[in-house]
Amino acid sequence: MGKKGGKKHLKRKPAPKFWPIHRKEFVWTVKPKPGPHPTFSCLPLALIIRDVLGFAKTRSEAKAMISQEKIKVDGKVQRDELFPAGLMDVISIPDAGKAYRILPSEKGLTLHPIEKEEAGFKLCRIESKTVLPGGHVQLNLHDGRNVMIRVKDPKKPEEDVYHLLDTLKMSVPDQEIIGHTKLAEGASAIIIGGKNASRHGKIVAIEGRQAQKHRNQLVTIEDTNGKRFQTTLDFVFVIGDTEPCISLPEVT
Repeated sequence: MGKKGGKKHLKRKPAPKFWPIHRKEFVWTVKPKPGPHPTFSCLPLALIIRDVLGFAKTRSEAKAMISQEKIKVDGKVQRDELFPAGLMDVISIPDAGKAYRILPSEKGLTLHPIEKEEAGFKLCRIESKTVLPGGHVQLNLHDGRNVMIRVKDPKKPEEDVYHLLDTLKMSVPDQEIIGHTKLAEGASAIIIGGKNASRHGKIVAIEGRQAQKHRNQLVTIEDTNGKRFQTTLDFVFVIGDTEPCISLPEVT
């Protein structure tokens, strides 16, 4: 009988390059469980507690800390050491009075310290939309969340003001929409992939061509120093109407 399912183990050498682990010190590392973020664009909680934040020296200590309900992800207690935390997730450690937001970096992902007030919300990008029975609209977000927008009149869905790749400001853990930012010229955005990952600024131009896929359109972003760089629309994450609504690390 053939084997079913994927592997439960992960060697250090093929692990994501942005994971802060020694490649040749040991053979195995932590493999995240299936969840809201793919394996190669996430950080397992055990890795965050032990290798990134340094709250534990061993995996056993990290596992104990997590199982004691001392770690929150997006405002909810997370007890699984293999939970995959990814882009824009909020990691809170109430006992230590610390909170972090996962942001893109040049190599992959990084944890950025944030204030307590900022830990009460997260940003989610709309990846797709689905029309449900009755004309209601379901927004499918980048972290696996689904938000339903109730529509009074399916023929005139005035409540549906959301478009693909727009950003929702979601309260955590309530998961209520408290803000909406459209993907448009003049909006503040951060690049989440490619050679310019982690750079942020204002969108100055969105160039589309006939018969070109929407996500492949060329976007020009200008930072606070007046420097411009380009990427595709698929790598753009809007973070504010004119100014970022989240704190960001300094980019050199």
